[in-house]
Amino acid sequence: MSLDTTQLTIDQAKEAAQRFLERTGNPDLEVKEIMEFSNHFYIEIYEKSTGLGAFEMLADKYTGALSPEPGPNMMWNTKYSVMMHRNFSGTGGMMGRVYGYQGVRMTVDQESAKRLTQEYLDTTFPGTEAGEVATFYGYYTVHVLRKGEVYGMLSVEGHTGQVWYHSWHGTFVALKEYTTSES
Repeated sequence: MSLDTTQLTIDQAKEAAQRFLERTGNPDLEVKEIMEFSNHFYIEIYEKSTGLGAFEMLADKYTGALSPEPGPNMMWNTKYSVMMHRNFSGTGGMMGRVYGYQGVRMTVDQESAKRLTQEYLDTTFPGTEAGEVATFYGYYTVHVLRKGEVYGMLSVEGHTGQVWYHSWHGTFVALKEYTTSES
């Protein structure tokens, strides 16, 4: 038996994500961007109706197997978290009855999230800067840049301002953004 060592492309990772989204039965969900890192593909899913980030997934670079992104996506997402819901449809769930959907009303706004990100980066990763900020339910995810290029990512909790660096990605390789016409 031989192992297939052929890596998937970003477009093949998108195809895997699209198949998953079709199985959710939620036509409002769509792939917004995919970032290739040395360890996997990062996939941002958003709601077409609101323009807000719904959830984040990772895809294995060889098999295309999908999993929820760990950390903020699982712990802080107040609508689609797998910690609160049995599935990504927004119904049921382990903590859904207790914690419940709390919408996107956050006490930390996008500008404050970017400022908190920069304060963290100045101390932890000197020479990097806060880039694009994506709003999710309960938190923000921010591109970390070095010399104008993606270096990594982090998230900021939308009520406490806690910063969580995404240390699991590895080295950035490539980024592709999608629009509704490319789905």
